[in-house]
Parts: sequence; structure tokens; C-alpha cells
Amino acid sequence: MEQKTEQANKHFNSFVLICIGLAVAIIALYWPVYGYTFIRFDDEDYIVKNFHIQSGFNWDMIRWAFTKSYVCNWHPLTWLSHTLDYKLFETWAGGYHLENVGFHILNTILLFYVFVRMTKSLWPSAFIAAMFAIHPLHVESVVWISERKDLLSTLFWILTMLAYFQYAKMLKLKWYLSVLILFALGLMFKPMLVTLPFILLLFDYWPLERKFGRRLIFEKIPFVICSAVSCVITYVVQHRGGATLLVDSFSFKTRAYNAIAAYASYMVKMIWPFKLSVLYPHPGDNISLTKVVISAFVILLFSVIFIYFGRRRRFLMVGWLWYLGTLVPVIGLVQVGAQSMADRYTYMTLTGLFIIIAFSAKEFVSAKHFKMLTWLAVAVLAVLSLITFRQIKYWQNSQILFARAINVTENNYRMYDNYGHILVSQGDIDGAIKCFRRAREICPESPASNNNLGCALQEIGQLEEAETYFRYLIKLYPDYLDPYLNLGENLRRQQKYDAAIECLKKAMELSPNNVGIYIRLGRTLTDMQNLEQAINAFNKAIELDQYNIPARGHRSIALAQAGRIDEAIEDIRFVLKANPYDVMMYRNLGIFLEQKGDINGAIKAYRAGLQIDPGNENLRQLLNEISKK
Repeated sequence: MEQKTEQANKHFNSFVLICIGLAVAIIALYWPVYGYTFIRFDDEDYIVKNFHIQSGFNWDMIRWAFTKSYVCNWHPLTWLSHTLDYKLFETWAGGYHLENVGFHILNTILLFYVFVRMTKSLWPSAFIAAMFAIHPLHVESVVWISERKDLLSTLFWILTMLAYFQYAKMLKLKWYLSVLILFALGLMFKPMLVTLPFILLLFDYWPLERKFGRRLIFEKIPFVICSAVSCVITYVVQHRGGATLLVDSFSFKTRAYNAIAAYASYMVKMIWPFKLSVLYPHPGDNISLTKVVISAFVILLFSVIFIYFGRRRRFLMVGWLWYLGTLVPVIGLVQVGAQSMADRYTYMTLTGLFIIIAFSAKEFVSAKHFKMLTWLAVAVLAVLSLITFRQIKYWQNSQILFARAINVTENNYRMYDNYGHILVSQGDIDGAIKCFRRAREICPESPASNNNLGCALQEIGQLEEAETYFRYLIKLYPDYLDPYLNLGENLRRQQKYDAAIECLKKAMELSPNNVGIYIRLGRTLTDMQNLEQAINAFNKAIELDQYNIPARGHRSIALAQAGRIDEAIEDIRFVLKANPYDVMMYRNLGIFLEQKGDINGAIKAYRAGLQIDPGNENLRQLLNEISKK
């Protein structure tokens, strides 16, 4: 009895030390991220310019999170998470990064705990957790703020597995309901969990080794229904949002070839994790047939080996089917986005391969070679850690990340687009146009590349050339909203107001409740001096989205021109409360206060703007003129 107690204590002490070691390893690798910035690739839409989450917790925000799609996604609990973060960190990106690291530590330790509980094997479980913790392919999920959904959905994935283990032991309703609730919550963070019912069925085979029967099938039916509903919602939202716009043109054969190649590529990158990119461009019909054939042969060979030998050593079949099955939603058979594959999709899928490696070592390596095996595992983890530490550095800021993607991939038009946006933000419009033109050379029919090029040309006053790209897109993709919006703006700048309004009306047919349409309509009507109609258009935009800052800013101008100065000032103060660094709003506030005769208030407004932008000559001139009065 004492010997058993001593053994249990030793086992527990080892477990605790391993948990500490895993946490320390993650912190040692990821500590630099506290100084990293937001990435101009989803982070702006998710955090920086998302006025819904910035409004804080209120019923309007919660209703929006659960009833509206945004950025081609429906994941309400993810929005609640970002809302809490914005309350805590506001625009300090380091806070979001550190919280992501915290969730990665939690996921790693929980995954370790689940496998120890299920398999009763400490060291194989430790290896699985260590690979999960430090593998370079997992950097994207941890360092990319927008991938908080990946971390949180994985957390609930692991909690669901843990609850299912308890249910399988006790077969009590409370545990079954716990499993179902945790699973449903996980889906509301990210629909990646749709394959989890399949994983639970694999767990029944190993390591739980439950007796196969109708019960195992029937108890999964509610989970399958939840997965089906989540799949339908995801597809509808992403299709309506335009995420499938360009890739709808890919034939099923092209998508199937890419899927086969991607399965093999993920395995190669697990072993040889170099030339990692935030986006791997889809090859389309240019995919190498040789690569597809070799990939298919490798997958078929491994499938035969693992399924045949998996009858006796069940972990082989479970690990392999885990890998194949969990990638199904993101392997590209239903193509969403322009990527052929993505590192973030491996966050839980590689666990299947880690299972095969860890338990094969336990099964096939004799006890006398355990020490040598341990040193080999340490060496592998050390090398992977060095690669991970290097990979993390590429995520310091957008410019480094996008440049890296361009350097390690071919024909990456999306990254040329993104790099062009960086140059726009730095004022290098000519450089940006070169990037957008290069992107369009690679993919002439790219909606984003044509749209970006048109917008950049419009920015430097080349309105007629810009117009050709917007009209080209409308002809090519008549249901694509963005070119209608930008063409409307283009025609407004050319003072072709009637044509601009006609264009915006067509956009309204595509998206009747789109806030951007009403903002552009309001600006056009303001230019036409149809002020009451303009104000009504801005009112409609604000009715649809009461926290929309641009709508209130533009409405303030129309209100002021209509002589409703007090209301205009109220709108400007609302804008400045949300964005206290908007120099143009301080300028307008000063002008409106001056019109009211509030000279001191106007001076304060101009000075506040100059504190933000000391070199603004327009503000300085306005301040000098009012000071003379």
C-alpha cells in the first residue's frame, strides 16, 4: 500500500514538474510578443476598427454579436472575448498578445492532463503536449490576435474531451449535457469543432475502448446536428460576405487536387517547418500533377499501414483518422478564401500525428533504449524551439510579416495587396500602386487587387483610370458590392452626382442594410446640397449601426451646412470620444464653435489638434486667425 502511495506521489510530482516545464518553455519562446503590434490582416476589422466591440458590453453589442455576421464570420463568443479585451487593453496590442500566450499555456496543460487521464501514460502524453506547445506551425494561432478564436475554440474542444471522458466512465446525464454544452459553446468561438463528434467516436475505440453498439452512435446524433447547423451558418455567412467569390471559379477537380497536396504538405511542414507564411496562395489549375500523385500515394500508403496495424495497436488508426478527419472542414473541398493551406489549421489537427509518434515510441522502443529515446526527443524539441523563436520574430509588425510571405512563396498576390496597404498607410501611394499592379499581373481577375488598384489611383486623382477597374469588376462579378461603393465615390469626385446615386442604388439592391452605402449616398447628397436628404441617409446609417463613427462625422458636416450647428457639434464630440486622435474632427469642431461665437472653445479645439499633429499648417493658420480676433 505504501509503495503504491509513493508511486502515485512520484507520478503526481512528475506531472506537476512537466506542467511547469511546458509553461516555462512557452513563456521563454513567446515573451517578445508583448511589444508586437496589430497586424493589418484581420486585426483591424476584428479590433482596431471594430466599433461594436469598442462600445463595451451592452445589449446592442450582445445582440449584434449573436444575430449579425461580420468579416465573413459568425462567432459571437469570439466577439465577446474581444470586447472584454478592448475594455482591458484598448489599443495596446501587447495585452492581446500576452493573453493569447496565456490561453496557449492553458490549452497545452489541459491537453497534457486529458491524455494522461485517458491513456494513463505520462511520458507519451508529455511529448504530445510539448510538440503542441512549441511547434512552429502553431505560432500563427498564438501570435495572431485575430486567431483568438482558434485558441478559445481549442480550449472548449479539450474541455469537451475531458467531460466526455467523465461521461464515458459514469454514463450520467449531467456529464452528457456538459459535453453537449461545451461543444456548442466551442462552435460559437470557431466552427473548426464540427469534426469533434467524429473524434469522440475515435476515443470510444481508443483509448476508452468502449463496446461498440447503437448507444455510441445515437449519443453522437445531437452533436452531429449541432455540427450540421454550424456548417450551414458558416457557409451562408462566408458566401454572402464574398469569401468564396474568386474561388467559386475553381473546379471540384482543382479543389480535390489541392486538398490531396495539402494533406501531404502539412505532414512535410510538421517534419520540416521552414518557409512558413501567413498565407500560401492557391495554385488554381497550375497545381503540379506530379505533386498530387506523390501526395495521394503517400496518403494511401499511410492509410493502409495505420488502419491495418491499427487493429492491434489502436492508437495508430485513431491518430491517423484524427489527422485526416479534423482537416476536412478546412482542406479546401469547399474553398473559402484564397489560401491553399494555412498554419493555423494545424493547431489541433497535428495532435493526431503526435499521438502516432509518441505512442509508437512507447510501443516499439524497448526500455533499455528509453534514455536514448529521451535525448532524441529533447533534441527534436530543442531544434523546433529554435525555429519557433525565429518564426515568432516575423510577426513583429505587418511590414515584416508580409515581406516574409512574399519572399518565401510564389505569386502571392494577396500579400502584394496587403503590402500595398502598408505603403498607403505610410503615404507611399506610388509604391502601393506598384504592389497592386503586381498583384493584378499575378491574378488579373482578383477582386481585391482590382479594387485596391482603383482606390489607390483614385487617391492620387487618376479618377478615370480608377473608374475602369471598378467597372471591370462590376462586369466580372455583378454581385460583388465593393466596386459599386467605390465607383459611386469615384463618380462623386468627378461631380457626376446622378450617375453616382444610380450606382449606389444598385449597391443597395445587393445589400439593403449596408451602412457604407448610406454613408456614400449621404456624402453625394451633401455635395449636391440636398442637405435634408443627406441627413436622412446618414440617419439611416446610424440607425443600422449607432456606433458608426464615419457616419456621425459626415453627418456633422451636413448638419452644419443646414445651420444645425449644435447637433453638428454633438456628433463631432461623439466621434472624438471614440477616436480622440482625429485631427480633422478637432479642425471641424473649432470651425463650428467659432461660428457659434465660442472663441475660447475654438482655440482649445485647434490646439488639441495641433498637439496630435504639430505640423498641420491648416490648423496653425486657423489658430493664428482666431487669435488675432
